[in-house]
Amino acid sequence: MTSPSIAAGIVSEPTTVPDDLPHPVLPPNAEVVLNKRYLRKGGQGEILETPQELYWRVASAIAEEEAKYPASPYSVDELAHRFYELMTTYRFLPNSPTLMNAGTDLGQLAACFVLPVGDSMEEIFDAIKYAALIHKSGGGTGFSFSRLRPQKSRVGSTGGIASGPISFLRIFNTATEQVKQGGTRRGANMGILRVDHPDVLDFIRAKERDGDLNNFNLSIGLTEVFMQAVEKDEEYDLFAPHTKQVKARLNAREVFGLLVQKAWESGDPGIIFLDRINRDNPTPKQGEIESTNPCGEQPLLPYEACNLGSINLSRYVQNSGKDDILWDDLKRDIHLCVRFLDNVIDASRYPLEKITETVRMNRKIGLGVMGWADLLFRLHIPYNSQEALNLAEKIMHFVQFESQSASKKLAEERGPFPAFAESTFAEHNQGPFRNATTTTIAPTGTLSILAGCSSGVEPLFALSFVRQVMDGERLLEANSWFEQALHEAECHSPKLMEEVAAKGTIHHIDYLPEDVRKVFVTAHDIEPIWHLKMQAAFQKFTDNAVSKTVNLPHAATQEDIWNIYWMAYEMGCKGVTVYRDGCKSTQVLCTGDGGKPKEAEKSHRVVRDRPDVVYGFTQKVKTGYGFLYLTVNEVDGRPFEVFATIGKSGRSITAKAEAIGRLVSLALRSGVGVEDIVSQLKGIGGEHPVFQKKDMLLSIPDAVSWILESRYLQGRKAEMTNSLVKPECPDCGKELIFQEGCFVCQGCGYTKCG
Repeated sequence: MTSPSIAAGIVSEPTTVPDDLPHPVLPPNAEVVLNKRYLRKGGQGEILETPQELYWRVASAIAEEEAKYPASPYSVDELAHRFYELMTTYRFLPNSPTLMNAGTDLGQLAACFVLPVGDSMEEIFDAIKYAALIHKSGGGTGFSFSRLRPQKSRVGSTGGIASGPISFLRIFNTATEQVKQGGTRRGANMGILRVDHPDVLDFIRAKERDGDLNNFNLSIGLTEVFMQAVEKDEEYDLFAPHTKQVKARLNAREVFGLLVQKAWESGDPGIIFLDRINRDNPTPKQGEIESTNPCGEQPLLPYEACNLGSINLSRYVQNSGKDDILWDDLKRDIHLCVRFLDNVIDASRYPLEKITETVRMNRKIGLGVMGWADLLFRLHIPYNSQEALNLAEKIMHFVQFESQSASKKLAEERGPFPAFAESTFAEHNQGPFRNATTTTIAPTGTLSILAGCSSGVEPLFALSFVRQVMDGERLLEANSWFEQALHEAECHSPKLMEEVAAKGTIHHIDYLPEDVRKVFVTAHDIEPIWHLKMQAAFQKFTDNAVSKTVNLPHAATQEDIWNIYWMAYEMGCKGVTVYRDGCKSTQVLCTGDGGKPKEAEKSHRVVRDRPDVVYGFTQKVKTGYGFLYLTVNEVDGRPFEVFATIGKSGRSITAKAEAIGRLVSLALRSGVGVEDIVSQLKGIGGEHPVFQKKDMLLSIPDAVSWILESRYLQGRKAEMTNSLVKPECPDCGKELIFQEGCFVCQGCGYTKCG
């Protein structure tokens, strides 16, 4: 059986498949993802290979590199069959560019790159050009903009004024928009700025408007000096990178608070801990690590790339007992995976000679895991339990130890990575190793669909959901281990599955057995602290970093995020990403019966007359501008008008408070619901946020919304959260979920980072 393979519009030699090769059994949704994302296509978009041919194309291309090493215990053909069996039983899959491009004319197999951005026009636009080449080949890029001089600095060569990192960040974003990534998706980027750069406040606010910098994830590089200043409520220095001079000082706690506020509003920016990352840098003599790949799990030196792959842990359970992990099988496969990934380095054709040189100098690989939530389901262990944390450490320690053991064995066969003699391993008499790093917990959004397992080390996002297929047919899909548990408990029914699909969780279903409800938890059933503890457990035995999202309910406060960031620092994480449900969505406003307002009601609202006598209350609340006194008068138990006054403030602030009160009163008297007003005012930022009980009040309008919500909407928070418009997949229309730093469609594999 043969078929031509096409990459970048060029036909390569046909893939010849051995006659005795078994056909892979595809999990649900895998065929859709393969057809759309991975199988080679012709000039008109026609599919030109089968799943069997794809996996053999990849297996044989990577195994061919074995011929370079006479000391190998494998023949090329034997190894190709082992690689094929490893992938088609879904025990392991490499990163997407390897599946797409191995054995093709394109041949670029790495997922993530870091490019330097120097402080000259030539270096900046070289970085843009190099990024375009990487995106075209199917990779993602990370940049640090920390070397760029701040805005309004003098440019010595021209006598002009520098525009600063943000202006160039926008140019990078626009360039990315124009380049299709390997014909499958837009390029993804990470933009990082050090917290001690003079433009840090502008960088933190760079994605305030929805849709800005849509091809970038942003992170702030935090230092331990900064974190210590936050703890002590002290100021810290901002340095101009081109002169190393102190340009200003900021209050660390206020900067940290702004980071928290913006993460609460939109999820951006995230944070990384630069000092912690560089303490684990195995080759410090080659320079500091200043950036990561787009999802943050792969810190890299400038011009480094890393090829990643993930082992499906759910395939290593014999039965369903607590001690039924197949450790011998897992050890065997870890060694095979490390050999696979090391061969990928040799097989890959990188877009720049400098990248080829740096990659082969250090030979970093990143073996990670997926199917973690499924493994816990099979072992009847709740995700949010100490038992799960202990097992996470045990398994990742095993993966780390065996991957390093495999790398040491490869060094005996092939020699260590060329920079080994100057590495920290040599300093501490460890090794020698073939690879400078061996482990990374990477996002596995589309890979986990191909493997039919849960994504990375994330909890399941939903136990069951409805997928719309052709002709309007509804297809109900559920986690197989959850369905099996329901059958074993004799409580499975179509009605129950519909109820679960409606909300994705069984947290609210009291009549199910307690042990089932305890084990089968989803991302939003789990308290944020458990997300963080799980990330820290895996990070403890991971060379690079861990891709993990701390999922928060819509009602989460800024104080919650403050605590998460601080705990991430204390627990030894290398960075953290939070996502508050619905923070990037708009609020659906509807009438009480769920219907839409009539056209006459929308086009003409009647402002109700004010009664002669009204009764209400006045609430005092602290804001950054002084105490706000909000008087709310009611009619029939509902708010009718408000008066806002603020003490000991200038005339401008007093006027703004009065204007807000008048406009809110007009809206209330015109029939606008209090929930609509809260949704418009809540989260509006200001220059002087302050804490009020468990919430941070950002501004005067935010304080008004807080009072109205506290008084009138406490019983409707869940209803409001459920009314949030969820982002939809542009390809198939299914709801997108946010995990591992990206929006992911579980139906067709579409991903969108940034």
